[in-house]
Amino acid sequence: MVRFWQGFTLLFFLMASTTFAQSVHTYTSKSKKAISFYEESTNYFVRRQYGYALELLEKAVDKDHGFAEAHLRLSKIYAALGDQGKSVAHLQKVVKSQYDNPSFIEAHLLLAHEHFKQENFPEARKLVQKILAFPRASKIIQADARHLLQNIDFTEVAIQNPLPFHPEPVSAVVNQLPLQYFPVLTVDEQTMIFTGRQGITPQYDEDIYFSEKDEEGNWTAPKSLSQHINSPLNEGTCTISADGRTLILTSCQERSGFGSCDLYISYRTGEEWTPPKNLGAQVNSGAWESQPSLSADGRTLYFVSDRNGGAGRRDIYVSTLDEQDQWQKAQNLGPSINTARDEVSPFIHVNGQTLYFASDGFPGFGSFDLYVAEKKEQEWSTPKNLGYPINNCQDQSGLFITANGQDAYYSQEEQRNGEYVSSQIYTFVIPEVIRVSHRSSYVKGHVFDAVTKDPLQAKVELVDLQKQSRISKVTSDPKTGEYMMVLTEGADYGLYVDREGYLFQSLTFAEKKQEKINQPVTIDIYLEPILKGKETVLNNIFFDTDQYKIKEISKPELDKVIDFLQKNPTIRIAINGHTDNVGTPAYNQTLSTNRAKAVYEYLMGSGIEGERLEYKGYGQTKPVADNDTEEGRQKNRRIAFEII
Repeated sequence: MVRFWQGFTLLFFLMASTTFAQSVHTYTSKSKKAISFYEESTNYFVRRQYGYALELLEKAVDKDHGFAEAHLRLSKIYAALGDQGKSVAHLQKVVKSQYDNPSFIEAHLLLAHEHFKQENFPEARKLVQKILAFPRASKIIQADARHLLQNIDFTEVAIQNPLPFHPEPVSAVVNQLPLQYFPVLTVDEQTMIFTGRQGITPQYDEDIYFSEKDEEGNWTAPKSLSQHINSPLNEGTCTISADGRTLILTSCQERSGFGSCDLYISYRTGEEWTPPKNLGAQVNSGAWESQPSLSADGRTLYFVSDRNGGAGRRDIYVSTLDEQDQWQKAQNLGPSINTARDEVSPFIHVNGQTLYFASDGFPGFGSFDLYVAEKKEQEWSTPKNLGYPINNCQDQSGLFITANGQDAYYSQEEQRNGEYVSSQIYTFVIPEVIRVSHRSSYVKGHVFDAVTKDPLQAKVELVDLQKQSRISKVTSDPKTGEYMMVLTEGADYGLYVDREGYLFQSLTFAEKKQEKINQPVTIDIYLEPILKGKETVLNNIFFDTDQYKIKEISKPELDKVIDFLQKNPTIRIAINGHTDNVGTPAYNQTLSTNRAKAVYEYLMGSGIEGERLEYKGYGQTKPVADNDTEEGRQKNRRIAFEII
């Protein structure tokens, strides 16, 4: 499955088409021997037995040097074999001898594409205009010619405005396999996962490998990801959640599935991966599914499918996990992203708002270019070409962008005679003008039982406090308690850690857009068992200075308290208010009492029985930090609830 879409659109067009002359059994040649050789080559040509076909076609043009049909077929075969020089030479013979013959409009179009790839824009434009002037040109050829004309117009301008682009191989230590491609990284950039092959011949199947950074920050030698994942079958293009604990991969035909290629999921617990499980009929179909990309929390999946009902042959689809952790029916991303041509290799940035993908349907440099689109509410912006020379007149696809939006990873291949002979992973710095609009960082740590200090599996949720909506949800590792959560600049976030039988904990993060995004933070969470006297601070309850009216941004936190009380109907709590030491003790006592009362009244108004609630203000009498610093005073200004 190494980049099997590369050149697909053009190659499919070439292989599926036959010349007009053949279809009516008339030829440009009068030589019966040449025609016999040509017709004998047909069976070999359609079976892609190119060696036999070439031998017969060369005999045909030896008998008649002007046999246009034979030259056209030769050009197609050489193109399929990766010998563009010979392919173009045969096309030029066809176009020169049949310049005004509409029966050979296909040759004009193919040669126009070749001139375009070689940046010979005047000749490409001349041929396109000739094609559009042919009265008998089919709608398909006219559409392709108009698209090529758009690409010519776009490319002539774009190459005059190049962006800085300096790709480098990541490391010879990583690039030690004959083929490695489709790299993806965890959000902390400490682990890289990619597809690789130990050899280029068919007996070497695809497996998934990983490399980790050592203490000096250098990549280590690749290792097989897991014996539970890699097998004698092909394990292809994959994606991983930001915390490195959810993996979705492609497997074709050999595993039991719904179609030619399906998507499978595996989870990491501790250091072990579960055997891959088919994602099911809500995601997979009887068609081809591949090239997955997971959101940071592993709950939204983008992928490519050629199923019926799309805008083009290959489209990008999306599926999400519901509250019962069931994948929902995949939806086409729609006309903002998908065109009547092909869209492939989606990558959703960890900010959840920036989508990179490859397409040959938008104006660009021809074949597959890389594009980026931003999600605004539920709509995608018009895709933007990443520009020259990141894109050029060859195929580009399969890009991974780090959380800060600065670094990109991709694979670069070398072909010989139509076959891939090597593939290496490269990295480059993304030019400033095309970086993500919202960069990301992350918070990580472990969840423990506060009493026993044992690691806990707990639910970790990130909520946008202003929008009062959940951004993401992950689960800490059941063996280690490890968690990792992406924080994207541009919002105030509440982070909630919850497990049945324990008091939930909340943290607050203000990731407003700034010149330099906050550095990653490490926070271990200790959950208190639900026991009398235990208290948890409500870090996301907000009041204006010297006021006790609850701000609207506090609603997600209050809803968490309500949910906790509903799930634990026998629990009674006391809402405790505290202040710093700024102001008089009497003033602080009154303010803390009024703030605790405001929370009490909110809970009462939301259906919680009054006999389950108490409230009390403690003013400045119970500080938890030094009041001599602003950080300490901020910690002392708090609302908490206590089990009574």
